Amino acid sequence: MGEDLITTKDFLQDISDQIHYFVKGYFPEDLVLWMQIIAKFLLLAALIFLVSNFFKIIFKIIFKFFVNEERFPILTSIYKSRITTSIARLIAIFIGSYALYSIFYRHPKSFDFLEIIIKILFILVLGSMIFKMLKAVEFYYLWKKDFYMIMALRAINQTVKIFGIFIFSIISLSILFKISGSAILGSLGAITAVLVLVFRDTILGFVTGIHVATSKNLKVNDWIGIPKYNLEGTIMDINLLTTKILNFDKTVSTIPTYDLLSTEIKNLQVMSETNTRRIKKSIYFNINSFKFIDEELLNKLKDINLISEYLTEKTAEISESKKNMSHFDKTINGAQLTNIGVFRYYVIQYLTQNKNVDNEGTLLVRQMEITPQGLPLEIYCFTNDSKWEHFEQIQADIFDHILVAAKEFDLQVIQYTKN
Repeated sequence: MGEDLITTKDFLQDISDQIHYFVKGYFPEDLVLWMQIIAKFLLLAALIFLVSNFFKIIFKIIFKFFVNEERFPILTSIYKSRITTSIARLIAIFIGSYALYSIFYRHPKSFDFLEIIIKILFILVLGSMIFKMLKAVEFYYLWKKDFYMIMALRAINQTVKIFGIFIFSIISLSILFKISGSAILGSLGAITAVLVLVFRDTILGFVTGIHVATSKNLKVNDWIGIPKYNLEGTIMDINLLTTKILNFDKTVSTIPTYDLLSTEIKNLQVMSETNTRRIKKSIYFNINSFKFIDEELLNKLKDINLISEYLTEKTAEISESKKNMSHFDKTINGAQLTNIGVFRYYVIQYLTQNKNVDNEGTLLVRQMEITPQGLPLEIYCFTNDSKWEHFEQIQADIFDHILVAAKEFDLQVIQYTKN
């Protein structure tokens, strides 16, 4: 092995000498030095380029047998992230640094400068490889469809890239100008406050990404609502600084990622996953239209199939309870049916019988607090279809029926609704 290295070194020195004397013999005296350096530099660059491409081809041939996400997800992720390209470049730079002295041994000043350049290239390629390794991990969890981990990794990746570029820049500057890294960092101490201000959103985005990933409250493709911005849509992407949301009108909204931590977020994805969606809407009734049900109205309502049996049972029960009551003929004495009460029962039965309403979910028809606009009767239930256009159609059909049916109970609807 040692003999091979010596042979290679001698071989490169021979080529360097040939270039040296060739340029000296064919170029003017005042251009010889520069042309020798340029020619040898091109030789060094060609050597690095050829070695890099040689190893890239070798790695490509090897990984060709392992690029299968189902069988070798880790190796596939490494290949997709192009880590092998960075490894090939590192090998080429290492060989280039070894060949540097053999090619430029006649030009020590050029050797010193190019040695600095190669060290900087090594730092840059090493940094690139670290970033690609993080990307490979992200590809792996993307294959596993672990969206919470992907969010955390994206926050980490982008933060590492920003601070990594800063750190590698400090190292490169210290190599280029031969200044210690501590001296450069010391000089930056005076502008720490400015740097914190500049990276404020980055730091907040990083913290938010970690929080969202660990709490598992949100992920890409979740259906969310943000009351602060009056937004409702699907999360397209969560990165370090911004979050993209695809609205239902096909527009795209972008909000700061740190808002996911500091703002109220309604995650509606559970409705999509269970294929249900909530109806929560009120109808306002004029209180003056409320009354006890008399004989005429009772006979009219008994023809309604959904409440016919209920009315028969209730009237019998009320009659039984009034047998021993004085002034039983007075409607106000004892229990009595009201049009609003029977209407509430009717709406419950109507919703229960409706094939588009999820009977396993909460189903309420309740009176809310009285307002100047009247008494709100709130319908609270879930449809068994979460698709937006279907939901709106189901909700409209339900309220079309209820609004018209109220007239049968001699109820007066106020033309004021509240979602």
